[in-house]
Order: sequence, then C-alpha cells, then structure tokens
Amino acid sequence: MSTNGEARQKKPSFPAEKRLSRSISLPADGHTEYIRLGGVYKLMYFGKVEICGVNTAKLPVLSEEKKDALLQRIKQGDAEARTEFINGNLKLVLSVIQRFASRGENPDDLFQVGCIGLIKAIDNFDTSHGVRFSTYAVPMIIGEIRRYLRDNNAIRVSRSVKDTAYRALQANELLTRKLGRDPTVKELAAELDLPAEEIAEALDAMATPISLFEPVFCDGNDTVCVMDQIRDHKSSDENWLEEIALRQAIDSLSERERRILALRYYRGKTQMEVAEETGISQAQVSRLEKGALERMRKQL
Repeated sequence: MSTNGEARQKKPSFPAEKRLSRSISLPADGHTEYIRLGGVYKLMYFGKVEICGVNTAKLPVLSEEKKDALLQRIKQGDAEARTEFINGNLKLVLSVIQRFASRGENPDDLFQVGCIGLIKAIDNFDTSHGVRFSTYAVPMIIGEIRRYLRDNNAIRVSRSVKDTAYRALQANELLTRKLGRDPTVKELAAELDLPAEEIAEALDAMATPISLFEPVFCDGNDTVCVMDQIRDHKSSDENWLEEIALRQAIDSLSERERRILALRYYRGKTQMEVAEETGISQAQVSRLEKGALERMRKQL
C-alpha cells in the first residue's frame, strides 16, 4: 500500500522567476505559458490578439517528445508533419517578435518574416547534434527579422555603407570585451583600418529615424513631441517670412537702386566708391540709397 506522500504527485520545481510571476494580475481573456528559450523559462502572456488572421491565444504548443517525433517524420518527407510542426512553433515566433515591438513596424509583417525564419530553421535543423529546436530556431528567426528591417529602412542606405556599419558593430563588440569599456571611433578606425569619418557616417546612417511627431512626454493633457524639443534658429518660420518680404521689397526697386544697395551693403563700398563705379555724384548715391531704404521700410 502506498503512503499519502507517495500517492500525492510531486509538484515541479520552477525557477524563482516563474514562482514570483504568479502574483502578476493579467486579463482574463487569454492565458500564460512558460516558454523555454535557451534553457531559461520565460513567462509569456497570450491574449486574444490576432496576427495575420491567427488567434494567438489558441496557438498550439508541442512537447519536446512530440517535436522529436515530428522532426523524424519531416526528415522522411512527411508534409503533414511539417505543417503541424510549423503551427506548433508559431508561439516561438510570437515571443521573438516582441523584442522588436519598439521598432514601429507592423506586427503582421514581423510575424510573417519570423515564420520565414522558422521554416528555414526547420529545413536546416540537424537532430543529431542533440540541441533543442528552440535554441537553434530563435537566432534564425531573429536574423531573418533583422535582415528584413535592414533591407526595408525608411532611409535607403548603400550596401557598402551597411557593410562598414556592421563591421564596425562587430569590432565594437570585440573591443568592448577586450578593453572592458566602449571603444572610441578612433579605436574602431584603427581596428578596421578605415578613416574615423567613414565609420562615424556609416553608424549614423544605420540609426533608426524617428518622426518629428513622436511623443517624448505626456502629462495626460499636453503631449510634448520631438519637434517641440528641437529648433533650427537659422531656418525658423519667422526667418522665412522675413526673407520673403525682403525679396519682395528688393524686387520693387529700380535696377540702379538695387545695384547701389548691393555695392553698399553686400560689397561694403563707401558712397564715394559707389559714385565712381556707377558714374554719378556722391550726393545722388546718397539720395538714391536713402529713398530706396525708406520705401523698403514702408513695405516691410
């Protein structure tokens, strides 16, 4: 006869992250599941959200034993097993695209691109290495999404500039581990044997553009956008209007008056020098200059 302790099923031991997360309050129209990524359990909430017409709350999850069985059938050319395996790993794609939520891309597009990475991982996965499929698939899905984001930037950047930027990022990671700090642009230039200006321009070209109307602060009533935090004092609206009005005022002058003002205020000549160049007296230059300025003041 078995004792009460033997008959009672032993509760599984979860990581601290999993135990503490049980106190989190989540909406009732979905469910949570623990997804194992790289040997670490991550608590994921799957609510009633449709992506590409798929209800993410009802996506199936396969056990490791089921995955192994399906992979064997896939290697034998079983199309139905391949479809079932893809559908059983769509939550893995969903968990990956959440990392790119802040990029402002359409979730449907990211989900489709992630599914392409998932299919590539299925086709290239080798079961003989003894590695979990999720461990192999996650980098493949991330790489496919990053490739999509790189090739579909709002600003088109040449391939050579992109290659320089990615080489600089790899060198930055290498030097960070080596030096224990972030390297300078000059140190990156020395590592890659490239001009520092070229590296700086390449890294700037790969930066993600943001909208001038992107909100940076909101107190509930008033929203502060990026446009409110930056200003071009040389090209403000007031300067544009003043420049337009000044051009209109100058166009209203006669040819001789415009020439006199150009010589006096753009070339810095005296009235006597202007008189000698235009063939009139200094008194006439003074009278014409004064009359032109007076009419321009009235028009402005």
